[in-house]
Amino acid sequence: MSVSDQYIQSLKGPILVAGASGFIGANLLRMILRVRPDVIGVVQQSKNWRLANVPDEKIAAANMNDMAAVRHLINTVDPQTVFDCIAYGAYSFEKDAHLVYETNFLAVTNLVKLLAERNISAFIHAGSSSEYGTNSAAPAEHDPGKPNSDYSVSKIATASFLAYMGKHKQFPCVNLRLYSIYGPLEDTSRLMPNVVNHALRGTLPDFVDARTSRDFVYVDDACEAFILAAAKMNPVLYGESLNIGSGTKTTIAELAQEVVTQFAVNAEPRFGTMQGRSWDLPDWYADPSLADKLIGWKAGTPLRVGLQRMGDWLKTLTQEQFATGSKMATIRSRRSVSAIIACYKDAQAIPFMHERLTRTFQKIGIDYEIIFVNDGSPDDSAEVIRRISEEDPKVIGITHARNFGSQMAFRSGMELSSKDAVVLLDGDLQDPPELIEDFYRKWEEGFDVVYGRRIKRDMPWHWGLMYKSFYRVFAAFSYVKIPLDAGDFSLIDRRVVFWLLNCTERDLFLRGLRAYVGFKQTGVDYVRPERMFGVSTNNLIKNIDWAKKGIFSFSNVPLTMLTTGGLAALALSTVAAVIVALLRLLVPDIAPRGITTLLISILMFGSLNLFAIGLVGEYIAKIMVEVKGRPRLIRESLIRHGKSTKVGAELIR
Repeated sequence: MSVSDQYIQSLKGPILVAGASGFIGANLLRMILRVRPDVIGVVQQSKNWRLANVPDEKIAAANMNDMAAVRHLINTVDPQTVFDCIAYGAYSFEKDAHLVYETNFLAVTNLVKLLAERNISAFIHAGSSSEYGTNSAAPAEHDPGKPNSDYSVSKIATASFLAYMGKHKQFPCVNLRLYSIYGPLEDTSRLMPNVVNHALRGTLPDFVDARTSRDFVYVDDACEAFILAAAKMNPVLYGESLNIGSGTKTTIAELAQEVVTQFAVNAEPRFGTMQGRSWDLPDWYADPSLADKLIGWKAGTPLRVGLQRMGDWLKTLTQEQFATGSKMATIRSRRSVSAIIACYKDAQAIPFMHERLTRTFQKIGIDYEIIFVNDGSPDDSAEVIRRISEEDPKVIGITHARNFGSQMAFRSGMELSSKDAVVLLDGDLQDPPELIEDFYRKWEEGFDVVYGRRIKRDMPWHWGLMYKSFYRVFAAFSYVKIPLDAGDFSLIDRRVVFWLLNCTERDLFLRGLRAYVGFKQTGVDYVRPERMFGVSTNNLIKNIDWAKKGIFSFSNVPLTMLTTGGLAALALSTVAAVIVALLRLLVPDIAPRGITTLLISILMFGSLNLFAIGLVGEYIAKIMVEVKGRPRLIRESLIRHGKSTKVGAELIR
């Protein structure tokens, strides 16, 4: 057994590797699995190519930006050693500043606070040499950072937080400031895989400025730094940041020469023909002396050996595998959908919905998750969902503290969804899951929203006429273009979901908001069947309430009509008063007399006033709902893997 294996054996388990689908996380997970079985790799959605041959039982899916999912994960695994390899913004194409801070700082603080409630052995965080920013020439760990990107700022903030937790709260944590890690399983859009892949074919790629430098560290050496930091955790280490680099400055020109020598490339490097990253620097290398002093770590793999191992790995990949081995390719390919089902008195239908959704998604061949939202249902919907989630890890259940309505159920699911698009369905099976295949096809054609258009309903003719009339009146009144006969059943792209969730109203009317936010939309015709089980919870009163919700949320026409009616009545009253006055003066015998005319006028204008006050009252009532600022919804519990976890106050919206 090697020294590295001995240190792995000494770690306290269970062991959790967050970000296991990433380059470093996948290598670290595999290294530990070779020695011991009690390790779980955490991925956001599902296994990717890096984890293809890792057993499913060693993988847990959880969105680490979702506090409920993280709490459930920690309660389930109960880890003693945690390696946090999650990051966003390290690639030039990862430009969402909000997600940079949410992932690199907020998610870490939330995770650490949960772990601090337990007596864990070690928390090792994957920091970055970008924390130093422009202060990049062999800085010591306590030298000030000079951030030059959002990524840099987020990483500095996290390092400071961990220093606080370690030094002041005695939380066993270390931040590893990683330099340019390379090796097998690296994203194929990165420098090293591209250079070596070209070299294997006898060519060289375009290079950035020859003076740009890196401090290259082979991935196995970096993984050993994680293992050593955890195995040697002690109070002196708590809250420390350690530079994980070779200490050798390697310019791009020197790298190109090494590649030419190693792979016998008969080509001249072309420098400055490729645009560099905005944060690239001429002097970017480490001072790793503190890592040697505190945990006994040094980079042990020479660059020429690392390049050769990189070449051996790349030889095992086809060109197609190389092309799809990039995070950029994953971003460009919209291949995952979250199905969100609003359930109220639908316990009998839920198993059928799950079966049909699963069959549909497998037929399309995409990654997916199924989120059942039990909206305070009085039946055993929660237990049915729990049993299904026990058998199917792709199923997530949300239970609300009471019935908040289908619109809030959809919002609740959208807030916790993690895929590239969502599909909204009612739990009574009146929205046929099989239609998702047509929705997906339209989405792939470039549409951001694909909604179901009900060309016919299996219901009494008078109800169908009322529904069609409502959509036409609503469309005529609304100040946004509303598609006719389109309900909530729809596929919505992730960026549209983002804007829907940024609409803060509490009295939701999603089909109206969906039209309001815009983007490229289209419809798919279908016949809406009757409920498979039970009877509809809608009735005339509820349908009138739906009509009011839509019209008063997206139309000012009623108020305009009141204004117009008031002006018309004023004009009519003025004309009538003038006529009566003239008649009284000129032809007194035929002028209207008595109280009857007065009573009719008072009754007419009094009724009009009451109607006007009622309309204005509806708008004021909606304003009151918003300004009270009450929680939009309250989640009671979250169901995953057959277990129900109570939701804390941090998940109340």
